[in-house]
Amino acid sequence: MSTTEQTGAARIDHVVVPGTFDPVTLGHMDVISRTRKLFPRVTVAVAASVNKRGRGTAFTLEERVEMLRQALAEEGLSDVEVLPFTGLLVDFCHGIGALGVVKGLRAMTDFEYELQQADLNCHMAPDIESVFVMSNPKYGYVSSSIVREISSMGSDVSSLVPPCVNQRLKEHYSA
Repeated sequence: MSTTEQTGAARIDHVVVPGTFDPVTLGHMDVISRTRKLFPRVTVAVAASVNKRGRGTAFTLEERVEMLRQALAEEGLSDVEVLPFTGLLVDFCHGIGALGVVKGLRAMTDFEYELQQADLNCHMAPDIESVFVMSNPKYGYVSSSIVREISSMGSDVSSLVPPCVNQRLKEHYSA
């Protein structure tokens, strides 16, 4: 008898990697790539996040979805699905049949926030597991907000984002 049969636990074949991805960074790409190695089916859920921290996003939801699709295709990860979503993450997961949520962690501050979110998700949907992936140390300092700030000042962010995103940032901040 397998461990799954003994415990009654379901095998997790489909997970969601959620985020705002405003814009997607190489840190995000690393977490998505590593998640794809662990699970047979991965969906990246791009949150609308209209009022994230009291302000809007630099890129529209459609632009963020397109940038992610292009970046994943360039990395040979075109089998990773990218979908926009609004509302509760657990409702989104139920709607697409995903039984897990994967989040990348850079530092203790990420852990505290993500643990709180995981606890709330568990309360609302105990059937959905939370999985945490530690960031690769070379991306531990990279965040979308840092990338936006550096790019808005005309500095090079090519070592922090996929090439297609770098181009979009140059276009966005030169306008």
